[in-house]
Amino acid sequence: MRTPSRRTHGVRRALTGALLAGLTLLTAGAPAFADGPPASADPAGDEAGPTEAGTTFRTATVLKPGQTGIAQASTGDYLYWVFPADAGQRPTVEATVKLPENAARRSTSTWQIDVYDGLRRRQACMYGHQTRKAAPDAASVRLSCVLRPVRAWSEPWANDPLPGSYYVRLTVVDLPADELGLPVGAQVRPIVKELGGAHDGDGALSEPLVPGVSVASAGDGPGASAAPRTIAAGEPEDGWASGRWTDRWLWTVGGGVLAALAAVFGYSLTRGRGRPAHVPPGA
Repeated sequence: MRTPSRRTHGVRRALTGALLAGLTLLTAGAPAFADGPPASADPAGDEAGPTEAGTTFRTATVLKPGQTGIAQASTGDYLYWVFPADAGQRPTVEATVKLPENAARRSTSTWQIDVYDGLRRRQACMYGHQTRKAAPDAASVRLSCVLRPVRAWSEPWANDPLPGSYYVRLTVVDLPADELGLPVGAQVRPIVKELGGAHDGDGALSEPLVPGVSVASAGDGPGASAAPRTIAAGEPEDGWASGRWTDRWLWTVGGGVLAALAAVFGYSLTRGRGRPAHVPPGA
C-alpha cells in the first residue's frame, strides 16, 4: 500500500525540481540574449540627417540615432558629429568615406574614426574597423566602432561609457602632404541598440555628461534684455532615462513572485502526511 505513495512523492519531487530549474533559467538567463553584436540597420530606413559636419568639439553637428550625416570636406580635415546615448544602450558608429578620383591619388591612405564621451574621454571600441587603409585605386573605405554598453553610473577612476553626448571624429591619419586637400565625401550614422535590464546598474548620475551650449533667450517683459540660457547638445526628445524604472525591476519582482509560488507548491506536494488522530491504533 505504501509503494504507490512513494512513487507519487518521487514524481512530485521531480516535477517540483524541474519547475524550480525552469524558473531559474527564466529569471536569470533570458536577458543574456542581448549580449550579441548589434545588427546593422537598414540604410533604406534611415532618417534624413544634416548635410554638414563640425570641425571641432564645440561645433560638432548633432545627429539623432539612426540619422545619416553627410558632409563634403577635404583630406586632412577633422569632421565632428555628436549624438546621445543613454543607460542600457550600446552605441555603434558606422562611417563611409568616398575617396577622390584615382587619377588624383598615388598613395595609400589610412582613415580612422574615434568616439569620445561628454568629458571628451576617448572610448575604446569593443569590435569593428576603427582604422582602415585605402588602396590608391579604392573608391571608398568603410569604418565602424561598437562601444561598450552605457552604464547608469561608474566609479570616478573608471573610464566606463556613461549617459550623455558622444562625439564622433573622422579624419585621415596617414597620407603624404602633397595629397592633402583633395575633396572627399563622408557619411556617418550612429546606431543605438537597447540592451534591457541585463546591463542596468543600481546607481545613477545626478546629471548626464552633456556639455551645454549657451544661447540667448528673450526676457519676460517687452523691454527685457536677452539673457543667456544653457541647452543640452544632442539631448533625446523624450529626455534622459538614466536611473529611472527599467525592466530589471520587472524581472526581479516577477522572479521573486514565481519563486515564492513554486516554494509553496513544492511544500504542499512534499510535506509529510501523518496518521489521522481519529483512526484507532489497530485499524
